[in-house]
Amino acid sequence: MAALVTAVIAMVGLAVFLGIALAYASKKFRRFGDPVTEQINALLPQTQCGQCGYVGCRPYADAIAHGQADINQCPPGGAAVINSIADLLQREPKALNPDNGIEKPRTVAVIDESLCIGCRLCIKVCPVDAILGASKQMHTVIASECTGCDLCVPPCPVDCIDMVPLLSDSSDWRWSAPDQVQDHMPKRITEAV
Repeated sequence: MAALVTAVIAMVGLAVFLGIALAYASKKFRRFGDPVTEQINALLPQTQCGQCGYVGCRPYADAIAHGQADINQCPPGGAAVINSIADLLQREPKALNPDNGIEKPRTVAVIDESLCIGCRLCIKVCPVDAILGASKQMHTVIASECTGCDLCVPPCPVDCIDMVPLLSDSSDWRWSAPDQVQDHMPKRITEAV
């Protein structure tokens, strides 16, 4: 019976010690998010395409916030994102760096299911898990999840993936030049706006 009591006391002591160690470690090594990084990340398109030279939007946002990357390296975001980041950081906007790519309309991957051999190579490289399929079975893309990063196209051995422009509808339509309209408004309406 004494051995059982000793074992229980040892286990309780070990549990208390490990609990204190974990509490200390969680306070000592806790990482708080950088608010500037968070704001920049919120402006990025979240395509996770890597065209900026980083593995995703968050690492790129962190690099911008810490002065390790320039604000003009995101082709999917284009001029709109560059201008938004420049406004946030109170910098002059720049043209998109052509070394990172060119700005183009948003696209979505479409798999020609009659040609798909089910190799799963596209699934492995998709950063947002937008492709569904099983080995040696047809694959398909969940269009609402696809970010248009183009990463699935190069590894496809049968060239059955096409990037097609995303059709706009009323939910994502944006006025292309609101400032021009405001310039032509009567003065009393402009003052109210």
